[in-house]
Amino acid sequence: MTVPLHDPHRGPVSHPHAVGLLRQMLEIPSTSYHEGRLASYLVRQMQALGFDSARVDAAGNVIGVVKRGPGPVIMLLGHMDTVDGHVPVRVDGDRLFGRGAVDAKGPLAAMICAAVSASRLRGTVVVVGAVEEETPASRGAMEIRRDHPRPDALIIGEPSGWNTVVLGYKGKLDLSYRVEVPATHPSNPLPKATELAAAAWQHLLDLLGPDAGHGSFDTPGPTLVSIGGDLVTAQAEFSVRTPVGFDDQALVRRLRERLARGDLDVVNSVRAVRVSRTDPVVRALSRGIRAHDERVVMKVKTATSDMNTLAEAWHIPMATYGPGDSALDHSDDEHILLDDYFNGIGVLSAALERLGAPHDASPLTGSTPTHAGATT
Repeated sequence: MTVPLHDPHRGPVSHPHAVGLLRQMLEIPSTSYHEGRLASYLVRQMQALGFDSARVDAAGNVIGVVKRGPGPVIMLLGHMDTVDGHVPVRVDGDRLFGRGAVDAKGPLAAMICAAVSASRLRGTVVVVGAVEEETPASRGAMEIRRDHPRPDALIIGEPSGWNTVVLGYKGKLDLSYRVEVPATHPSNPLPKATELAAAAWQHLLDLLGPDAGHGSFDTPGPTLVSIGGDLVTAQAEFSVRTPVGFDDQALVRRLRERLARGDLDVVNSVRAVRVSRTDPVVRALSRGIRAHDERVVMKVKTATSDMNTLAEAWHIPMATYGPGDSALDHSDDEHILLDDYFNGIGVLSAALERLGAPHDASPLTGSTPTHAGATT
C-alpha cells in the first residue's frame, strides 16, 4: 500500500495518510530483534512528513525530531517490536487488523502523526521507536536512557485506550534457579533436584505472603514461568510483579537463605513507577481528552513498560498514553478502531501544544519532577 503524500506545511496529517502509515507499519513484520526493516521505513516516512531529522541509533531505535522554535523538549517513546504471531492485515469496517495494531504500532503511529500535527507547539518533539520492549532487557529504552539527553517531559506509547491515561506500572523481578545433586535411587530419602526446584517455588510464595497475586497494583504477583529437570538436575524460572516501594534485594536475600542447595540468579529487575494525577503530562493529556467531550479515565497497570525503565533514571513529568484496547495485546484478534486511532492523534497533538505553550503558560514551567515510586 502506498502512503498518501503529506504536506508538512498544511497542518494536521490527513486521516488517509494516518491510516496508510499504520497499515504499512503492520505489513512490515518486526518481532523483537528483527525491527530493522521497520526502522528504515519509519526514517523515510518521518523525512517525508517534514521531521527536521530522522535516524537509527546504535541500538536500532528510530529517533525523529521536530523543531518548532525555543521551548521544552518533549519525548514521545513507543516501541516497534511485536510478539510472534501472524494476524492478516486488513480493514473491516472501522477496524484495522494486524500484529502490533494495538501493541504498540498504533500508539507509535499516532505519535508520529501528532508530532507534525501539533502546529501551535513551541519547542522540540523527539519521537522514538524503540526496539526490544517485549524482551526482558528493554535494550532500546536502556540505550535512550544512557545516551540521549534527558527531555523535559515524556509520554510512553502503549495502548491505554484513547480516553485513558496510565499513571503507573508494577515493577518486575525475574529469577532463575538451578540445582544439581548427586545421582541416587528414587527411593532414597535425600531430596531430588526436581523436588528442590518445586520447594524453591513454594518458598517464594511463603515469603510473598497469602495476599500475593495479580489482582491488585499494591501487592506482589508471582508467576512460575517454567520448571523442569530430573532427579539430578533441575531448573525453574520465577517472575514477580512488584508494587511501589517493594524491596527486591531483601526478597532475593531471604529466598537464598531458605535454599539449601543450588544457585539463584537475578535475571532482570525494574522498579514500579506511579505518578500523580497532577503531573503536568497527565494534566495535558487529560485536557486533550476532555476537548473531545469525553470523560477522562486514569488507571495503573500490573504489567511493566518502558516507563519503568526510563523513570528509574529520569525524574521528569511523564505518563503513558495511546489508542487501542490493551485486552487485545498479543491476541489473534488484534485490531484497532480507526476512530480511536484518530482521536488518539488529536489527544496527543493537543497535549503537545499544551506542554509546548509559550514559556510563561507552559505547565512544565516550574513543575515538580516525578519519581519512580511516587504515589498519587
